[in-house]
Amino acid sequence: MGKTFDVVIVGGGVMGSAVAYFLAGPVGFAGRILVVERDASYADSTTARSVGGIRQQFSTPENIRMSMFGAEFVRHADEHLSVDGEAPGLPFVENGYLFLASPAGMDVLRHNHAVQRAEKAQVMLLDPGQLVARFPWLNADGLAGGSFGFANEGWTDPHALLQAFKRKARSLGVTYVQDEVVAFRRQGARIAGASLKNGGEIGCGIVVDAAGPRAGAVAALAGVELPVCPRKRFVYVFDCRTPLQRVPLTIDPSGVYVRPEGAGFICGVSPPEDQDPDCLDLDLDYRLFEDVVWPTLAERVPAFEAIRLARAWAGTYDYNSLDQNAILGPHPELPNLHFIAGFSGHGLQQAPAAGRAVAELVAHGAFRSLDLSRFSYDRIARNEPLRELNVV
Repeated sequence: MGKTFDVVIVGGGVMGSAVAYFLAGPVGFAGRILVVERDASYADSTTARSVGGIRQQFSTPENIRMSMFGAEFVRHADEHLSVDGEAPGLPFVENGYLFLASPAGMDVLRHNHAVQRAEKAQVMLLDPGQLVARFPWLNADGLAGGSFGFANEGWTDPHALLQAFKRKARSLGVTYVQDEVVAFRRQGARIAGASLKNGGEIGCGIVVDAAGPRAGAVAALAGVELPVCPRKRFVYVFDCRTPLQRVPLTIDPSGVYVRPEGAGFICGVSPPEDQDPDCLDLDLDYRLFEDVVWPTLAERVPAFEAIRLARAWAGTYDYNSLDQNAILGPHPELPNLHFIAGFSGHGLQQAPAAGRAVAELVAHGAFRSLDLSRFSYDRIARNEPLRELNVV
């Protein structure tokens, strides 16, 4: 390619494309922007294989604020991301999230609820009787209560959001290329160039590592350690004969989740840590469904005793092994290398806010909207985790 760009974004999924959009659009950055994406089809991308959830029910205030911005952005995406009068028409199924708690988990649920209410999230605590009254299909045995997000929570179409960001960014002058960064050339405390697998070397003013589950490997090309690795997650799709009314994305105390998808349902669970290796393949395994997910769902929702598994898919989390939270902004010893990675499964809903934040750092050297400095690389260097308790 042999050119120089003011900003080179490695990864054109929802994170990289959100940074590109905010840089070229609302933030008003005037430089040349290149997005390098290894697979322009996005067939195996983390974004396309996401379940598209949007929630405010986190334990960290900054996560709540990012997802609040994300919900509002998706709700008004036609205003932000239309191109030549053509609106993306993003759906927002506002069925809510329902976190269920056993007696052992109720104190954490109450603590998280207080944090969420302080951030003005529209959530309510329900006792077992109230749960069954509101959701009559639910078996409340063994539950001490639940937290229901009744507004600004639900899900959207992940692939449609990605394509809308990309299309808008390109209309604003951002260049996209299908290629892969295979090396960086350093000059002292900065990255001066990036070598592409097929396109030769390009000069770069600032590099943004938005490579999702490959973000740790991209950082290593610059000699930097980033505790972000790929972890595989399975999503199972099933049909249920019994109609159920207005089912939120429901999380059992075991971590098993389920939500409607069209006429059926999707579900899954994170595996135990000792059965969760770093992994980039997308091979399917039905043992979690048969041994854990289905029995748990059949107990919690009696109608799910008789279901038919229709299909499944696998996707990858960009898993932050330190604390399952985002890493945003520059590396302290390599300040022209910025990160937007490590979201550990809650990235799609936070892409608008995180993309805007990194764009502000690149263009202005500081946050101008949300202060997300708690997610900086500094905590990684100090080995000081910022724990998020509501990881699904």
